[in-house]
Amino acid sequence: MGIPPDSGFDPEGQDKPPVLSRVKRLLFGAPRDLSDTRIFHRLAVVAFLAWVGLGADGLSSSCYGPEEAFRTLGEHTYLAVLLALVMTLTVFTISIAYSRVIEHFPQGGGGYIVASTLLGKRAGVVSGSALLVDYVLTITVSIAAAGDAIFSFLPPGWHSLKLPVEVGLIVVLTTLNIRGVKESILVMLPVFLLFVVTHLILIGGGVFAHAGELPAVAQNVQTGFSNGLTTLGLGGMLLLFLHAYSLGGGTYTGIEAVSNGLPIMREPRVVTGKRTMMYMAISLAFTASGLIICYLLWQVAPEPGKTMNAILVEKFVQVVPLGHVFVVITLLSEGALLVVAAQAGFVDGPRILANMATDSWMPRRFSSLSDRLTTRNGIVLMGVTALAALLYTGGDVRHLVVMYSINVFLTFSMTEMGMCRYWVSSRKERSDWLRKISIHAIGLIMCLTIFVVIVFEKFGEGGWVTLLVTGLVVFLCFQIKRHYRTLNTKLAMLYANLADIPPGPTFSTDPIDSKKPVAAVLVGGYSGLGIHTTLAALRTFPNQFKSVLFIAAGVVDSSVMKEPDALDKLREKTRLDLDKYVSMIRRQGMPADYQIAFGTDVVEELEKLCLGAVDQYPHATFFAGQLVFQRERWYQGILHNETAFALQRRLQLAGQTLVIIPAKMK
Repeated sequence: MGIPPDSGFDPEGQDKPPVLSRVKRLLFGAPRDLSDTRIFHRLAVVAFLAWVGLGADGLSSSCYGPEEAFRTLGEHTYLAVLLALVMTLTVFTISIAYSRVIEHFPQGGGGYIVASTLLGKRAGVVSGSALLVDYVLTITVSIAAAGDAIFSFLPPGWHSLKLPVEVGLIVVLTTLNIRGVKESILVMLPVFLLFVVTHLILIGGGVFAHAGELPAVAQNVQTGFSNGLTTLGLGGMLLLFLHAYSLGGGTYTGIEAVSNGLPIMREPRVVTGKRTMMYMAISLAFTASGLIICYLLWQVAPEPGKTMNAILVEKFVQVVPLGHVFVVITLLSEGALLVVAAQAGFVDGPRILANMATDSWMPRRFSSLSDRLTTRNGIVLMGVTALAALLYTGGDVRHLVVMYSINVFLTFSMTEMGMCRYWVSSRKERSDWLRKISIHAIGLIMCLTIFVVIVFEKFGEGGWVTLLVTGLVVFLCFQIKRHYRTLNTKLAMLYANLADIPPGPTFSTDPIDSKKPVAAVLVGGYSGLGIHTTLAALRTFPNQFKSVLFIAAGVVDSSVMKEPDALDKLREKTRLDLDKYVSMIRRQGMPADYQIAFGTDVVEELEKLCLGAVDQYPHATFFAGQLVFQRERWYQGILHNETAFALQRRLQLAGQTLVIIPAKMK
């Protein structure tokens, strides 16, 4: 681990960070300044940028959702008009429902929080686990579809490079997101705008070019309906339509990203979130339904090695003289937007993971922030698992969309069910409850229908994999929660008698004498473990130390960064806890004081404090408590930090002594 990066010193008295530190700063950016009062404003994004970073997930689904729905119709393309209308209705229904969710959960109304609050914690775990798998697949399917779009206009001999390129894109996105959400969105803004412009031209021009044929098309649609009634019957037509509508469910998969991503939005968050939702709903409804209509008007049929959008735009430039350049630009913009869409997985996936870690359903290290104030551990996990899913499926978009859609509509259904339950329970207090619940009831019926049909139709084509993986994640969450709950119970029992220590004969008000030995105890919050570490240090070396210095680092994690005043609350709570420690020692007649720092890396902050304390108290000996398990398990290092051991190594290299006081657990 070594001496901290800022300890290097050149002959001219200038700090010189090591090479690795300079490379890290170049890749990931300089650390954020926690003392900056405008930090939340600087990190937050306005509605337009949120539309780019989060709404792109929904808009990009038009690159594969409408295609899958239209393919499913087969020769019965006359149903495309009805399909486009119902798609538009579905987009606006789900969007309006999630706008209501934003109103009720202004700090982030994603599926995990809504289900936990309205349906219970166990339901929240199911929804949260489904969301985690969903966001991994958001990244994977977006990158795979981007590869399909880009390689649609490249020579077939180049297609062997498709998978390596997709792997590289995931690695690049992971790096960008570790730098910070706002930075990654700004990098991708131009390609998002390029997609909007090219597809506005394609859809608008595609409909206008066939405007004179619309009466004939309408007649063909009417004839198709009549023939369909004869060959399929009304029931058969409804089943075919329901099948196509459900398998095109990938069209709606990004809508929840806005409500999940509220914490990154600028105040007033509710207004910003609802405006972002409106932008996404309008753009998605126009693009998805417009492409369906264009498939019908231009008689687009599937071809090997090409997306239907690629076929459409190639037909389009044969009539509208924009040339092959427009084909390349349009498909590149699709690929680029799909890369942007993967951003939602990197933004919201780690946020869900951090929320679950804060609630002890996931390892608590996933709530930690990097010095760029990003949930780095979660971002890396999302990137690695997305790579695994990409390699498992070989980048097959149709396979991935099935896996992806199942969890999306599971969480959609649970969210709508939770909101329905809320309005039913509020019916006595709210006279307008029936009007409010209606949109959620309609949304619930739509989402459950799509979920059931996809699971039934595609269970053997990847559906079982999604359900199995999600079930394993749920099982893992309950095991982690059980471990933390058992450990907390044991700690409470172990140190139950330490909470109230009887005072000594005198109360010390003297300052610490820097010339005498000082016990420097590293503590967290005021707890039995901290008290045990302090008393054990004094008992182990009786009459050796004349005073006690408490050292603590307030950890700025994802739970702290949810609201602007949370950091001030953390500072206040940490100081109150340290005052209790100081008072405990002073009541025993010994001088005591504390030193405190705040940051995202607890080891780094404690190291700085300890090395600074040595200058002030040269006779200090450092003590830290560490949980020690009687039976070592491989997972303990994942579920628990080893701050004391990591800090001990750093201080030893700096020539200082840190004594670890074990807290033995069975």
